Amino acid sequence: MAIGFTMFYYGLSAVLLAVSYHKDRKKTKMAVKRALLMMKGVLPYFLAILMCTGAVLLVLTPGTIHGFLGTGTGFGGILLSAAAGAVTLVPVLAVFPVVSELLKNGAGTAQMAAFISALTTVGLVTLPLETKYLGIRAAVLRNLFFFLFSLLTALILEAVL
Repeated sequence: MAIGFTMFYYGLSAVLLAVSYHKDRKKTKMAVKRALLMMKGVLPYFLAILMCTGAVLLVLTPGTIHGFLGTGTGFGGILLSAAAGAVTLVPVLAVFPVVSELLKNGAGTAQMAAFISALTTVGLVTLPLETKYLGIRAAVLRNLFFFLFSLLTALILEAVL
């Protein structure tokens, strides 16, 4: 089913690209060039994340992943996942393959939700830059509230599942 879903969107993209090319060749060529440049900019980060994921999965067995981040780890696993997300600085799109592999190797859904939520909203690594523009109080409060929101989201998901 996932392959059919993916192939549908590839086909739809190809059809829409052909329509765009037929309508305005110059704009379509410019858009494709920009997209390729964007992909070129993200590709090194994406490859680095995949290599790190591969290295982590070589060291950590599915049992270890399940023990730290599995469904049965409850609040501790959620907190650990959210903390890891809060200190991680990677492009958001690059993290989805990592989370997919962790889920396949025993990580819990709520734990991975906390990880993604904290990764996209909390920035401990970028806190010095945030304090420069927002002030220390606003930056710390923003990060604290989003961290708590990540935990709350995962706990609600844990209760529902």
